[in-house]
Amino acid sequence: MSSVLVLFANGSEELEAITIVNILRRAGVNVTLAGLDAGPLRGSRQTVLLPDCTLDEVATQHFDMLVLPGGQPGTNNLKADARVLKLAQQMYRDGHYVCAICAAPSVLATAGLLDGKQATCFPGALDAFPLVDQQAQAVIEDGKLITSRGPGTAMDFALTLVEKLVGSAKRDEVETGLVR
Repeated sequence: MSSVLVLFANGSEELEAITIVNILRRAGVNVTLAGLDAGPLRGSRQTVLLPDCTLDEVATQHFDMLVLPGGQPGTNNLKADARVLKLAQQMYRDGHYVCAICAAPSVLATAGLLDGKQATCFPGALDAFPLVDQQAQAVIEDGKLITSRGPGTAMDFALTLVEKLVGSAKRDEVETGLVR
């Protein structure tokens, strides 16, 4: 069974995080929602979420994919955490999927993963990174890097992640059940 680590910091976009976790779990993917800090965390729209565990508790476990939701100040909190940058770099080096939505592609750019790569993001989030080939599509795949624009594209992003992990038939099945 595929396994995914979704990281959540204080100020992360809860709509993105919950959409991703929900859709991946509908597809039978083993998803761990890990907080940067222990206990309940407050999202960018003040919704309180209780992650499954902390990043430190799962730092040595194997995951097939890392996913970073955006939102502010959550993205800045992810970017400022050396553990997050190191994990993203290591997972990418090991050939695993590293994915980010909204402002969070800037975390991947800070980690040096998007230089010379195509990516998409919330408008302006990657402007400080001139080596990134910014695109305006809802979801961009460049090898094992997958990025998306924002809350409005969270469902498309999550369905793309399902397809990468468990195939197009499962994606179609999950999407049909969503009645979109």
